[in-house]
Formats: sequence, structure tokens, C-alpha cells
Amino acid sequence: MDSFLIWRLTGGAVHATDATNASRTLLFDIRRQDWSPELLEYFGIPLVMLPDVRDSAASFGVADAEWLGAPVPILGVAGDQQASLIGQACIYPGMSKSTYGTGCFVMTHTGTRQLQSTQQLLATVAYRLDGVTSYALEGSIFSGGIAVKWLRDRLRLIDSAAETEAAARRTGPDTQGVYLVPAFTGLGAPHWDPDARALLTGLTLDSNRDQVITATLASVGYQTADLLSAMARDGAPVQRLRVDGGMVVNDWLCQFLADVLDCPVERPRTTETTALGAAALAALGAGLATDLGGATRLWHLEREFLPEMAPDLRRRLLDGWHRAVARALT
Repeated sequence: MDSFLIWRLTGGAVHATDATNASRTLLFDIRRQDWSPELLEYFGIPLVMLPDVRDSAASFGVADAEWLGAPVPILGVAGDQQASLIGQACIYPGMSKSTYGTGCFVMTHTGTRQLQSTQQLLATVAYRLDGVTSYALEGSIFSGGIAVKWLRDRLRLIDSAAETEAAARRTGPDTQGVYLVPAFTGLGAPHWDPDARALLTGLTLDSNRDQVITATLASVGYQTADLLSAMARDGAPVQRLRVDGGMVVNDWLCQFLADVLDCPVERPRTTETTALGAAALAALGAGLATDLGGATRLWHLEREFLPEMAPDLRRRLLDGWHRAVARALT
């Protein structure tokens, strides 16, 4: 996508990408920071077809005046989640962010070392600046906000996503054994089971609408907990989590995340952090900032959510979740 846009914006003058986008093609050796001859041969792709790989803050040519009314230099390029990581000012090793949209993506900065995951997580490029590569560990959740959309559009349990917070507050974190495993299109990290299917379990004659809605929100927290546990086992423990995306306007969800993860959750004033990260890279490329520390000073905390849940309740809820997931896995 980025190389296509750069090509079109520059009138075909530049065929380039950055290291973060290259790292997601299955063709790029993220350790050597170059296109992999072995993978190119395997897929039968000539090297001459591929774009030049540049730093995330670099010159990618100039957009023709016909597009923006004036010639505008293209100075920052990054993948979606990497831009969000930068926009969340997670520029030091150990800092983590999670984006909650249709799906959910947790990414932890691991510095200049590339971790080899034993927990089926993805090692990727966080960004590359001045030829120095910073790496990250990422876990993907397939169903986040899309599960709330399912409640609204298919089950007709709610008229809008905003109703979920009131339902969850009426219910509380304990849904009395009701769990939704939202494997509508399979389960992502750390299970990677494409054949798993969604499961609503623990229903009794006393179960109600609010419990099903709350279980849907809670599934996002439980899946995040699975990812953070996997990251800790890979040597990248998460001490606090910065969150963004459409779902985090829900205060109940943010508090539940803090409770079930047993770590502080930070919500910024600006939740469109992907755009903010892209702007930070452009500022760096334009020389308006000398390093990412200066470029990310626009990040400001809006609210911090601290864990309040009793340890025994957290353990019981997570145990119930793991039993539910075991039923859904193939």
C-alpha cells in the first residue's frame, strides 16, 4: 500500500518502502535488513520488482502539486501498528501499546534486539532510523470491536456500541460463568487456530442479556491477558499498557483491562495515535525534531486506570476463560 501510494504521489518517480512495511511482506529478512534471496527464490519473485527499502524517517520523494495543491515532500513512512507504537511514544525498550479496533494488536518495543518468540508471537521491525533498527514483539487478536458489531447487527442486543458500558456496569466483571470466545474467523495469537469457531458458554436459565454483552467486552481483556502472558514468557514482560482505538472510549473496558492484566492502563488524550506516529516520523524527517523523543512530546495522558480487582477473582475469571477457549480450539 505505501509503495503504491508513494509511486502514484510522486508520478512514478520513486519506488520505495520503509523497513516496517517491508518486514510484513514475508519477503524481507528483518535481521539482515534486506530482501531475502531464499524467500524470493521460493516465491518466484524477481528482486528487480521490489521497492527500495529506506528508513522510516527519510526522503521518499515529493508529492506532485496536482495532488495537494503544492509540492509536498514525503518524509515519514510506517506500517499501521508501528505508527501507533510511535504515536503512543513507546520508543524505549519495554514500552507497550495495544490498539482496540475491529481487531486488536498488542506491540512491545524490544529495542535493538530481535526476540525469537517461542510463544507464536510475531517479531517485527518497530522502526528504522539512521540505519539503526528497533524491533518489537506483536500479538494479534482477530475479533475485538467486530464482536460488539455482531451484538448490534446480528443479535440485535444493542442499538449502539455505547450501550455496552451501561450493561457491563450493571453486571460487573463477574458474568457468573458466561464467556464468549469470539473465534468468528478463528483465533489469532498465541493459538493461531484458523478453524476454531466462536463459542458462548456457561449459560443457565438465570443468564441474561447484560451478561452476554459484558462477556463480549470481557473477551477483549481476556485475549489481551493471553498475549501479555505470552510476551512475558518470551522475555518481554509488560509493566504498563498504553491503549488506543475506538473501543477505549469505554471506561469500563479500560478498567477491566487494568484489572485482568494486573497492570496500569494508560489512555492518551489523542486516541488517533497512528496518524500521530506518522506525523512524528515526518517531523523527524523534516528536521523539525532531532530524535523521536522530541517528535513524540505531543503524547499526553488523559486517564490512568489502576488494578482494583482482588487476586482470587482475577484468577477465577481467567481460569474460566481458559476452560472456554479450550472448548473452542480444534
